[in-house]
Amino acid sequence: MAEPGARLGPYTLHERVNAGGVSEIWLATDEAGTSYAVRLMLDNRLLNFTERKRFLVGAEVLHSIPPHPSIIGYVEHGKIGGELALVMEYVEGENLKLRMAANDPVLAENVAQVLIDLAEALEHLHDHGFMHLDFKPENVVMTRNGSIRLIDFDLAQPIPKPPRKLDKNPGTPHYMAPEQLLRQPVDQRADIWAYGVTAYELLTFRKPFPGETPDAILRRQLERAEFAPPRSINPDIPAALERIILRCLERDPDRRYPVTSVLVHEVRQALYVG
Repeated sequence: MAEPGARLGPYTLHERVNAGGVSEIWLATDEAGTSYAVRLMLDNRLLNFTERKRFLVGAEVLHSIPPHPSIIGYVEHGKIGGELALVMEYVEGENLKLRMAANDPVLAENVAQVLIDLAEALEHLHDHGFMHLDFKPENVVMTRNGSIRLIDFDLAQPIPKPPRKLDKNPGTPHYMAPEQLLRQPVDQRADIWAYGVTAYELLTFRKPFPGETPDAILRRQLERAEFAPPRSINPDIPAALERIILRCLERDPDRRYPVTSVLVHEVRQALYVG
């Protein structure tokens, strides 16, 4: 178990900033005093195949894509000081789920730019051949000045052509597209659905398809009897932006945006950014 002051290769651990079931994230510095976020596997047993594989997949995906201002920066990964670790840029902030729960004014003031930045982060990932498959507010960190970083690529996979059924179906049901919940073939348009859910939630503080179980969520997605268009909850949403969100949330993936670059273009137009 890591402790403050412990050394990990060239890094000194200072403070645990986040912890989950599989890993912890620590604020660390190198010998020059530069700050980093160091993600450590909690259970490093050799037989812990699934978690180790996902950890390494996420690190490799982050390593393989070029830097982008709205995606967490990669530094290095692998065995460091005897521990399996991923070293990333350190940004001081909280994820969007926590920001929404706190009614954070910085999020409210910057929500238009956040929606653009989120779409551009997905576009960058897709343009370099990967789909995220766990796109949600909890996996987006917002800094004090309102900039964002997309994080956690553990479930990411190469974009298949044509769409392919996933061997396993991990993810967060509230943000999973109907084809995922139905165990049908998927491609990058599942991320576009998740973008629509996230945008809806950021603008209305509600989930478009609530439910306690994956089956209940799927039923809401397919039946839509109680689905409320976002402007019925928040009339301040521009009509053009509502149309974008509704297209992202089309049940049939062929009716969503085919590629994220088109989504980015329309979001920028709807929010009056050239």
